[in-house]
Amino acid sequence: MHQSPSDRAVVTRFAPSPTGFLHIGGARTALFNWLYARGRGGRFLLRIEDTDRARSTPEATAAILDGLRWLGLDWDGEAVSQFARADRHAEVAHAMLAAGHAYKCFSTQEEIEAYREAARAEGRSTLFQSPWRDADLASHPDAPHVIRLKAPRTGETVIDDAVQGRVVFGNDQLDDMVCLRSDGTPTYMLAVVVDDHDMGVTHVIRGDDHLNNAARQTQIYQAMGWPLPVWAHIPLIHGPDGKKLSKRHGALGLEEYRGLGYPAQALRNYLARLGWSHGDDEFFSDQQAQEWFELEGINRAPARLDLKKLDHLTGLHFSDMSNAAVLQGLDVYLAATGADPLPAAQRPLIEAALPLVKERARSFGQIIEKLYFCIATRPLVPDAKSAAALDDVSRGILLELTPQLRDASWSRESLESIVSAIAAAHGLGLGKLAQPLRAALAGRTVSPSVFDMMIVLGRDETLARLADACGLTAE
Repeated sequence: MHQSPSDRAVVTRFAPSPTGFLHIGGARTALFNWLYARGRGGRFLLRIEDTDRARSTPEATAAILDGLRWLGLDWDGEAVSQFARADRHAEVAHAMLAAGHAYKCFSTQEEIEAYREAARAEGRSTLFQSPWRDADLASHPDAPHVIRLKAPRTGETVIDDAVQGRVVFGNDQLDDMVCLRSDGTPTYMLAVVVDDHDMGVTHVIRGDDHLNNAARQTQIYQAMGWPLPVWAHIPLIHGPDGKKLSKRHGALGLEEYRGLGYPAQALRNYLARLGWSHGDDEFFSDQQAQEWFELEGINRAPARLDLKKLDHLTGLHFSDMSNAAVLQGLDVYLAATGADPLPAAQRPLIEAALPLVKERARSFGQIIEKLYFCIATRPLVPDAKSAAALDDVSRGILLELTPQLRDASWSRESLESIVSAIAAAHGLGLGKLAQPLRAALAGRTVSPSVFDMMIVLGRDETLARLADACGLTAE
């Protein structure tokens, strides 16, 4: 007697086709499988469905593995190649043939098309019904043939789906699908079932574009007497306009989100909430997600991509991350985008500044931008906007400020007091003086507050940058 999936240790799998980049929808499917397995002490497996030799590339496989690693989804054991298991798939097709659950079909493509044309003309179903289904073996010619599943012609095939509910297919709407082609290669439909069974997969969590496949795959499980997995077909992701996600909606590939500077933990959090919910919880850790994730929490309606929510979650995660974790993320981001690494000599300054710049950032790129004052070395070359703030009047005021800063106690309170007094003496608001001060210290208009920068840079570097900006030689 077979165990039901609920009695067995949980095994999930992610099975991408290596024909292109890892789509954001595929990444979410992988995440759901990972969360479900990890939250139950189960196993999460990876299978590369590379049977389409014309379109599968090693580069695409490498990109998928790289994307999953970056997203933080670790899998158990080695990734399995579907193509490498072709002999096993053929073995199962022949086992079904021997047991009477499959048959050899010698019909040619021309004969099948002629059958369909006649059916169309007569208003009948165009599902092909092979004349070889019940033919006497003695009548078999010595000719090329496929092996077809002998599917039931009457009754129903029922999918009890953990997300979609009970879905019923009339068997008269399902044809005798090809399991083994005339060249001996297995079809995708057979290979998936054999691999899932052999890998011990208990829960098949995938996009609902596979729901029809589940009916046909169920018939193979039944023909082999194998236990069925729990099916869970999740709705696809749509764009903000409610239409199927496409390039017009922006980034589609996982590597694009990495390039945009989102941290992996924020993207995991966001993708988990994309079509699944746990009460009103929006911001949560991996551990919480693993503990909370249930198939019952997946919505039946398609989820809508909303990058404003992702930006918001990114800000929360940056605030929650340790400085060391942000620094490590910056290193990964810079390497992934082909940018120069953080200069080793400036790392102490960068680490001191991180708490000031990570709180309100929405990407690693924004953090780099705000860290520019730490990364840049003297003499700073201000950008056009900053240079405009350093006019003759502003330089004169900075010259007046310099000796007072030289004697100041280097605390934020003291620095604010001195700068405010100078600004007031010239009838200026603090913001008006902050602009040229920022230009001198950062050379950019985007930076932390001028007082935060002065504290991080220290007295000597601050005075030296002011001297540079005023055209003086620092003492």
